Amino acid sequence: MSEQAHPGRRSIGARRNPDSADAILAAAEAVLAEAGYSGFSIEAVARRARAGKPTIYRWWPSKAALLLEVYQRGKRVAVPDTGNLEEDLVGFLNNLFSHWRETSSGNVFRSLIAEAQSDETAAVALALYAGGRRAHTGQIIERAKTRGEIAADIDSALVADIVASYAWKHLLTNRLDEPEATIRKAVRYLTQGIAVPGRAIPGKV
Repeated sequence: MSEQAHPGRRSIGARRNPDSADAILAAAEAVLAEAGYSGFSIEAVARRARAGKPTIYRWWPSKAALLLEVYQRGKRVAVPDTGNLEEDLVGFLNNLFSHWRETSSGNVFRSLIAEAQSDETAAVALALYAGGRRAHTGQIIERAKTRGEIAADIDSALVADIVASYAWKHLLTNRLDEPEATIRKAVRYLTQGIAVPGRAIPGKV
């Protein structure tokens, strides 16, 4: 397909033209919403955005990179800081499930995970993203350490991975309407396992 940029959006090489980039990201989100993962392709996005495939590949070297940016662009999940580890984790998971359920982000992220199963580039992109999210979620655990709720030698990154595994399983099995009581039970099982010996982490019964 030849380069056919929309007259109102001029390509400026490797440095992104903001208008063109926004149009491509919006087109990618629309294609995914209408056609699903099976119908998502760079060609379909290019047609919808009235942009050339070379432009898209110059700014996003793979379909996975484009999917990941679509996901990150729309992700808005509040991370509570209540002063209590259980409440922070329950609130975070509730907010994440609600976001995935009520916006297109859940479908986008499911598509990215699916792409990673058969494409090494997608797998690398997903691993890099997960690493960043691990550090971000790990901050919740580090705050609990500072408060003395959990043992100082707890591996925050590993705990964050356990939380992410719980969330991803619910996303992939379309169980994002899990009651808060069930989420709280899972979180309590986790927090009880990492509590300072002899100290129960306070939380709602």
